[in-house]
Order: sequence, then structure tokens, then C-alpha cells
Amino acid sequence: MKLNVDKEADALYLRLDDSPIVESEEVSPGIVLDYNESNEVIGVEMLHLSKRSSNLNLSALQFETV
Repeated sequence: MKLNVDKEADALYLRLDDSPIVESEEVSPGIVLDYNESNEVIGVEMLHLSKRSSNLNLSALQFETV
């Protein structure tokens, strides 16, 4: 699993595995899901991060496993 935050593009991308992307779908404005050949979601992209939260601090990402 990989998380990529691109401050210049104002985007976040979560990649769940390395299988090839065969299709992408924008499911909501600025939210794109990537699918593999088994139609499983393997990536999630969020665009326009700074517009989604006024308190967003990309330098202070926290990871939590429960």
C-alpha cells in the first residue's frame, strides 16, 4: 500500500496494490477510483485537497492501524 501526497497538484493518491490499472471512474467530483482486471478497487485519488478542508495540514499526516 502506498500513499502519495502531491502538494503542487493538490492531490492525494492511495494505491492498494501494484496490479495494472485497467479502468478509472470519477465517482464524485474530484474522487477517482482505479480498478484492476478483476474489477477490484486498487487506487483512490482525491483532487483539490485544499478545498476539501480548511484545516488541512499535509505536513502532519498520521497513520493509524486498529
